[in-house]
Amino acid sequence: MNGFPAEYILKRSKRKTLAVEVTRAGEVIVRAPLRMPEREILRFLREQRQWVEAHITLQKQREAAHPTPNAEEEARLKALAKETIPPRVAHYGNIMGLIPTSVKITSAKTRFGSCSVKNGLCFSWRLMQYPPEAVDYVVVHELAHIVHKNHGNAFYALIRSVLPDYPARRALLRK
Repeated sequence: MNGFPAEYILKRSKRKTLAVEVTRAGEVIVRAPLRMPEREILRFLREQRQWVEAHITLQKQREAAHPTPNAEEEARLKALAKETIPPRVAHYGNIMGLIPTSVKITSAKTRFGSCSVKNGLCFSWRLMQYPPEAVDYVVVHELAHIVHKNHGNAFYALIRSVLPDYPARRALLRK
Protein backbone atom coordinates (compact mmCIF):
# COMPACT_ATOMS: atom_id res chain seq x y z
CA MET A 1 0.00 0.00 0.00
CA ASN A 2 2.04 2.94 -1.30
CA GLY A 3 5.25 1.67 0.29
CA PHE A 4 3.76 0.92 3.71
CA PRO A 5 3.66 -2.80 4.51
CA ALA A 6 0.42 -2.95 6.54
CA GLU A 7 -3.20 -2.12 5.94
CA TYR A 8 -4.29 0.79 8.09
CA ILE A 9 -7.42 2.66 9.09
CA LEU A 10 -7.20 6.41 8.59
CA LYS A 11 -9.14 8.60 11.01
CA ARG A 12 -9.12 12.30 10.31
CA SER A 13 -10.14 14.90 12.89
CA LYS A 14 -9.45 18.44 14.03
CA ARG A 15 -6.13 17.43 15.50
CA LYS A 16 -2.79 19.05 14.72
CA THR A 17 -0.47 16.05 14.78
CA LEU A 18 -0.16 12.57 13.31
CA ALA A 19 -0.34 9.50 15.49
CA VAL A 20 -0.24 5.77 14.86
CA GLU A 21 -1.67 3.05 17.09
CA VAL A 22 -1.62 -0.72 16.93
CA THR A 23 -4.70 -2.13 18.66
CA ARG A 24 -4.86 -5.36 20.63
CA ALA A 25 -6.48 -6.88 17.55
CA GLY A 26 -3.38 -5.92 15.53
CA GLU A 27 -5.12 -3.19 13.51
CA VAL A 28 -3.08 -0.15 12.56
CA ILE A 29 -4.96 3.10 13.15
CA VAL A 30 -3.55 6.38 11.87
CA ARG A 31 -4.97 9.61 13.26
CA ALA A 32 -4.37 12.65 11.08
CA PRO A 33 -5.43 16.28 10.73
CA LEU A 34 -8.39 16.86 8.41
CA ARG A 35 -6.41 18.48 5.58
CA MET A 36 -3.09 16.68 5.80
CA PRO A 37 -2.03 15.37 2.37
CA GLU A 38 -1.87 11.59 2.05
CA ARG A 39 1.78 11.75 0.93
CA GLU A 40 2.71 13.23 4.33
CA ILE A 41 0.78 10.49 6.10
CA LEU A 42 2.59 7.83 4.07
CA ARG A 43 5.96 9.46 4.76
CA PHE A 44 5.14 9.39 8.48
CA LEU A 45 4.14 5.72 8.27
CA ARG A 46 7.36 4.81 6.46
CA GLU A 47 9.32 6.54 9.23
CA GLN A 48 7.35 4.57 11.84
CA ARG A 49 7.56 1.28 9.95
CA GLN A 50 9.83 -0.55 12.41
CA TRP A 51 7.76 0.56 15.40
CA VAL A 52 4.51 -0.51 13.71
CA GLU A 53 5.89 -3.90 12.63
CA ALA A 54 7.29 -4.55 16.12
CA HIS A 55 3.94 -3.74 17.73
CA ILE A 56 1.98 -5.87 15.27
CA THR A 57 4.30 -8.77 16.15
CA LEU A 58 3.88 -8.05 19.86
CA GLN A 59 0.09 -8.09 19.60
CA LYS A 60 0.17 -11.39 17.69
CA GLN A 61 2.38 -12.87 20.42
CA ARG A 62 -0.02 -11.62 23.13
CA GLU A 63 -2.99 -13.12 21.33
CA ALA A 64 -1.16 -16.44 20.89
CA ALA A 65 -0.18 -16.52 24.57
CA HIS A 66 -3.63 -15.49 25.81
CA PRO A 67 -6.26 -16.33 23.18
CA THR A 68 -9.82 -15.12 23.66
CA PRO A 69 -11.52 -17.86 25.67
CA ASN A 70 -14.71 -19.54 24.55
CA ALA A 71 -17.87 -19.19 26.67
CA GLU A 72 -17.14 -22.30 28.73
CA GLU A 73 -13.57 -21.25 29.48
CA GLU A 74 -14.72 -17.71 30.29
CA ALA A 75 -17.24 -19.07 32.81
CA ARG A 76 -14.51 -21.22 34.38
CA LEU A 77 -12.14 -18.24 34.65
CA LYS A 78 -14.85 -16.03 36.17
CA ALA A 79 -15.63 -18.66 38.79
CA LEU A 80 -11.92 -19.09 39.51
CA ALA A 81 -11.50 -15.31 39.91
CA LYS A 82 -14.42 -15.11 42.34
CA GLU A 83 -12.91 -17.97 44.32
CA THR A 84 -9.27 -16.78 44.20
CA ILE A 85 -9.10 -12.99 44.26
CA PRO A 86 -11.17 -12.00 47.35
CA PRO A 87 -9.09 -14.23 49.67
CA ARG A 88 -5.88 -12.79 48.16
CA VAL A 89 -7.20 -9.25 48.75
CA ALA A 90 -8.02 -10.18 52.37
CA HIS A 91 -4.58 -11.77 52.86
CA TYR A 92 -2.57 -8.85 51.50
CA GLY A 93 -4.97 -6.27 52.93
CA ASN A 94 -4.28 -7.78 56.34
CA ILE A 95 -0.51 -7.55 55.80
CA MET A 96 -0.77 -3.95 54.57
CA GLY A 97 -3.39 -2.86 57.08
CA LEU A 98 -5.77 -1.88 54.27
CA ILE A 99 -9.41 -2.79 53.72
CA PRO A 100 -11.11 -1.95 50.41
CA THR A 101 -14.74 -0.84 50.49
CA SER A 102 -15.61 -3.57 47.97
CA VAL A 103 -14.04 -6.22 45.73
CA LYS A 104 -15.62 -6.89 42.34
CA ILE A 105 -14.77 -9.17 39.44
CA THR A 106 -15.25 -7.54 36.03
CA SER A 107 -14.86 -8.34 32.35
CA ALA A 108 -12.38 -5.51 31.71
CA LYS A 109 -10.22 -6.15 28.66
CA THR A 110 -7.61 -3.42 28.93
CA ARG A 111 -6.73 -3.45 32.63
CA PHE A 112 -6.25 -6.16 35.19
CA GLY A 113 -7.42 -4.10 38.13
CA SER A 114 -8.55 -0.69 39.31
CA CYS A 115 -9.17 1.22 42.52
CA SER A 116 -12.02 3.72 42.71
CA VAL A 117 -11.94 7.05 44.49
CA LYS A 118 -14.02 5.39 47.23
CA ASN A 119 -11.41 2.58 47.54
CA GLY A 120 -13.45 -0.12 45.85
CA LEU A 121 -11.27 -2.62 43.99
CA CYS A 122 -12.13 -4.23 40.67
CA PHE A 123 -10.25 -7.11 39.06
CA SER A 124 -10.70 -8.59 35.61
CA TRP A 125 -11.37 -12.32 35.45
CA ARG A 126 -8.82 -12.35 32.60
CA LEU A 127 -6.14 -12.09 35.28
CA MET A 128 -6.75 -15.79 35.96
CA GLN A 129 -4.86 -16.55 32.72
CA TYR A 130 -1.63 -15.52 34.49
CA PRO A 131 0.50 -17.16 37.20
CA PRO A 132 -0.44 -16.71 40.88
CA GLU A 133 2.61 -14.47 41.41
CA ALA A 134 1.23 -12.02 38.84
CA VAL A 135 -2.23 -12.13 40.42
CA ASP A 136 -0.72 -11.28 43.81
CA TYR A 137 1.17 -8.37 42.26
CA VAL A 138 -2.06 -6.89 40.84
CA VAL A 139 -3.81 -7.37 44.17
CA VAL A 140 -1.03 -5.57 46.07
CA HIS A 141 -0.85 -2.89 43.35
CA GLU A 142 -4.55 -2.09 43.69
CA LEU A 143 -4.45 -2.19 47.50
CA ALA A 144 -1.56 0.29 47.38
CA HIS A 145 -3.85 2.68 45.49
CA ILE A 146 -6.01 2.93 48.60
CA VAL A 147 -3.11 4.87 50.16
CA HIS A 148 -1.49 6.39 47.06
CA LYS A 149 -3.74 7.39 44.15
CA ASN A 150 -0.76 7.72 41.81
CA HIS A 151 2.28 5.75 40.65
CA GLY A 152 4.87 7.77 42.54
CA ASN A 153 7.90 6.61 44.49
CA ALA A 154 5.95 6.15 47.73
CA PHE A 155 3.42 3.95 45.88
CA TYR A 156 6.14 1.60 44.61
CA ALA A 157 7.93 1.67 47.98
CA LEU A 158 4.73 0.35 49.57
CA ILE A 159 4.48 -2.41 46.97
CA ARG A 160 8.17 -3.28 47.45
CA SER A 161 7.67 -3.52 51.22
CA VAL A 162 5.16 -6.32 50.63
CA LEU A 163 6.56 -7.87 47.42
CA PRO A 164 10.30 -7.18 47.13
CA ASP A 165 10.33 -9.09 43.82
CA TYR A 166 7.46 -7.06 42.32
CA PRO A 167 9.32 -6.14 39.08
CA ALA A 168 9.60 -9.82 38.15
CA ARG A 169 5.95 -10.39 39.04
CA ARG A 170 4.87 -7.38 36.96
CA ALA A 171 6.92 -8.69 34.03
CA LEU A 172 4.78 -11.86 34.04
CA LEU A 173 1.82 -9.72 32.99
CA ARG A 174 3.63 -8.60 29.84
CA LYS A 175 4.39 -12.07 28.54
